[in-house]
Amino acid sequence: MAQHQSPPEESRGYADFRGIVGRTSSVSEPWWPAEPTPPAGAPNIVVVLVDDMGFSDIGPFGAEIDTPNIDALARRGLRLSNYHTTPVCSPARAALLTGLNPHRAGYGSVANSDPGYPGLRLELADDVLTLPEILRESGYATYAVGKWHLVRDANMGPGRNRDSWPVQRGFDSYYGSLEGLNSFFHPNQLIADNSVVDVDEYPDDYYVTDDLTDRAIGQIKALRAQDPAKPFFLYFAHIAMHGPHQVKESDLAKYRGRYAEGWDVIRQKRFQRQVDAGLFDPDTPIAERNTTPGYDAPPWDALDPDEQRRFQRYQEVYAAMVDSVDQSVGRVVDTLTELGELDNTIIVFTSDNGGTAEGGPVGTRSYFSQFVHGPVPADWERDVPHDEELIGSAALGVHYPRGWGQASNTPFRFYKGQTFAGGVRVPFVISWPAGLQRDQADNGVRRQYSYVTDVAPTLLDLAGIPTPAARFGKPAQERDGVSAAAFLRERTAASVHTEQYAEFGGHRGFYRDGWKLVSLHTDPATVDDPAWELYDVTADPAETTDLAARHPDRVTELAQAWEDAAWRNTVFPLFDSPADQIRRRPAESRYSEPVRILAGTPTLERYRSSRLIAYRDFDIEVELAGRTRSDDGVLVAHGDPQGGYLLYIEDAEVHFVFNSYGRRARVSAPLPDDVSAVTVRAVATPEVRWDFEIEVTAAGQTWVVAKLPDQFQLVGMAPWTGISVGLDARGPVDPDLRARHGVFRFGPALRAVTYRPGPVRVPAGVRRAIDESAEHHAD
Repeated sequence: MAQHQSPPEESRGYADFRGIVGRTSSVSEPWWPAEPTPPAGAPNIVVVLVDDMGFSDIGPFGAEIDTPNIDALARRGLRLSNYHTTPVCSPARAALLTGLNPHRAGYGSVANSDPGYPGLRLELADDVLTLPEILRESGYATYAVGKWHLVRDANMGPGRNRDSWPVQRGFDSYYGSLEGLNSFFHPNQLIADNSVVDVDEYPDDYYVTDDLTDRAIGQIKALRAQDPAKPFFLYFAHIAMHGPHQVKESDLAKYRGRYAEGWDVIRQKRFQRQVDAGLFDPDTPIAERNTTPGYDAPPWDALDPDEQRRFQRYQEVYAAMVDSVDQSVGRVVDTLTELGELDNTIIVFTSDNGGTAEGGPVGTRSYFSQFVHGPVPADWERDVPHDEELIGSAALGVHYPRGWGQASNTPFRFYKGQTFAGGVRVPFVISWPAGLQRDQADNGVRRQYSYVTDVAPTLLDLAGIPTPAARFGKPAQERDGVSAAAFLRERTAASVHTEQYAEFGGHRGFYRDGWKLVSLHTDPATVDDPAWELYDVTADPAETTDLAARHPDRVTELAQAWEDAAWRNTVFPLFDSPADQIRRRPAESRYSEPVRILAGTPTLERYRSSRLIAYRDFDIEVELAGRTRSDDGVLVAHGDPQGGYLLYIEDAEVHFVFNSYGRRARVSAPLPDDVSAVTVRAVATPEVRWDFEIEVTAAGQTWVVAKLPDQFQLVGMAPWTGISVGLDARGPVDPDLRARHGVFRFGPALRAVTYRPGPVRVPAGVRRAIDESAEHHAD
C-alpha cells in the first residue's frame, strides 16, 4: 500500500496547497480555495447614470416629461436635492466608480487629449481600486453596459493598451460604447467585453437605448439561470442624453406641440413643482435667464415664429429621449420584480453633469459642424438648414438651443462645463425598499450636501462590503468620498462631506459648510487670476446674489482652501495656453503615416482614421484586379450621415460623394473596362477646405475624370465612423445609396486601398481652436 509522503523541497507547484499530497490519491486529501462570498442577504446594486441630464429633467425634480418609472423609484426611495457632480463626464465617471477626486483619479478633463500631466493621465492608474473590483472580490457578479469614456481615444484600436477598459477594471462583462457620445441609430463602434462588435449594418428598427437595455436584462436573466442567489452590480451608463439627439418616431409623437410655451414658462413651472415637492423652500430665488455673453439665451417671446416653431421641435426630441430612458428603467425594474428581487436591490438614478449649452444660441441640425470654432471661413454652416420634419430622426444629428439647456438646469444658471450649479447639481434618486425605509412624515427629500465621490463608499456601506487595502499587490489609493448612509437612513443626520474643490478647463469652485466660492474662466492669460464670486448656497442654491464684496475675508479663506486642495489633488498645472491642453503623445504621429488596408479589413477605429486626413492633403489609392463591367459596389467609405465621403462604382461609372456635415455633393465619370486603379486626391487649403480630384488608371495611363472643389473639411469630431474598404459600413455616408443597395459590398476585384497623408495646410492656431472645442464637446 502506498504510504503518505510530503512533497520534497525541490518539488514545485505545491507551496500554497493546503490539502495533503502523497504519491497516490488514496493517501492524499484534496483542497479547494474558498470562493468569494458576499454577506448574507447582500443587495443587488443598479446604478443608472444618464449623460448631460439637468437637475429638472425628470418628474421627481420638476419635469413635465413623462417618467413614471423613475417617479416610482422616488416614491419608494429618496431624492437628494443637494447632490453635486463634476462639470463634465469623464471626471464624473472616474469619481463615481473610484471614490477618488477626479484629478487624483487621473481625469481632470475628458478622455480625449493626453497633455502629459498627473491629473490628466486619462487612464486609471494601477493603484486605483474601482467599485466593481471591490464588489467582485466580495462575491458579486459585475456588469457594465453603455457609455464608458474612461479610455483615451488613441487606445480604442486593436493592439492598444486595455488597462482602463471595463473588463480590466472589474466588470465580468461589458457591452457599449467607449466613446464620449454616439449615434442612436448607427453607432460608429460598439464593444463587447474586449472586442469590437462585428456589425456592418444595423437593423431598420435599431435604437441604441433599446439595445443596451436588452443586453442589461439579458445579463441579469443569464445570471439567475446559472445562480439564483449571487448578488450583482449593474452599471448602466446611458449614451442618452448626449447629442446628437435622435429618437424613435413612436416616442416623439406624444411630445408634439407640448413646448409651445417656450423655455421661460417651462422654467417657472418646473421651479414651482420643485418647491411644491419640498426640494426648495418657497422663498428660494430662481436664477434669472442667463445673460452672460457666450452663455446667454434670449427671451422666448423675442423669438420670431419660425424660430419658436423650430426650437420647440428640438425640445420635443429631448423630452422623448428622456421618456425612452424612463422606459428602459421600467424594463429593468420589471425584470427585478419578476425575479422577486426588487425590494432587495439598491437602485441609483443620476446624471454625470448638468444640461448643456453645446447647441449654441439657435441649436443645430448639423451636430458636428456646430463644434468647428476658431477663425474658420465666414460662410461655415453650423446649422445646415435641413427639413425640420427630420429633426430627431436618423437622418440628422441635432441639438437644442441653450435656452432649453438652462430650462434643463432649473432653477440654476450656466451649464455643463462650468462649476456653477447648472453644471454640477443634478438629480439623484436612490431606492432600496428593504434597507431604506421611511415613515409617512418623511417626504423622502434629503438636502444634505453630497458629491459624486460619495457614491461608491455609500453603496459599499449600505451593502456591508469591505474595501481591500491593495490592488494587485500595490497599496490602493485612499478614497476621498465618504458614505452618505447616515442621512439616507435618518433625515436629520448631518453630512460629513463638508468641503469640496472643483476645477475644469480653468473654471473653479470650492464648497465649505454652505458657502461656495466660484469663478467663470474666460481668458487663458488670466487662468491663475480668477474673478471669484461668493454665494450662501443654503439660502441661495441658485447662486443669484454674489456676496464676495460683503465677505472679503471669507473669499480669501476659501480661495486659499481651493489652492491647498488643488495641490493635494494634482489639479496643477492650469493651462494658460490652450495648445498645451490638447497635446498628444509624440508616439501618436505614426497614425499619420501611409497605410495599405486590404479588402475585408474590419472598419478602422474613428481616431486612427481621422489622423489620415485631418487638416491635410491626402491621396486614397484603390487597387483593382480583374474587374469586369458587372463589378459594382463601394470601394471606400469614411463617415456616416453626420459627415464623410464615399467612392463607389455603379453601372460602369465611378461616383464620389462628399457629405459636408449633412450637405452632400456628387461627381461621377464613366470607367474604362480595364481600369486597374482609382485615386482620390484631396488638396487642403488654409481656409479649412478641400479640393478633390478623381483619377483613373487603365492600360498604364492615368488621367483626371472628375473634380469637386471647395468643400468644407471634415474636422473636429467628423468623420465619426471610421474607414471601411469594400462597403459603406454602419451609418451610411449616402443614405440614398444605402436605400438602393444596402452596404453595397464590392467583389473580389478590389484588392486594397492605400491612404497617403500629405502636408498639413491649415494654420496651427486654427487647428488648435477647432480641436480644443471638439475635445471638450466629445464628452
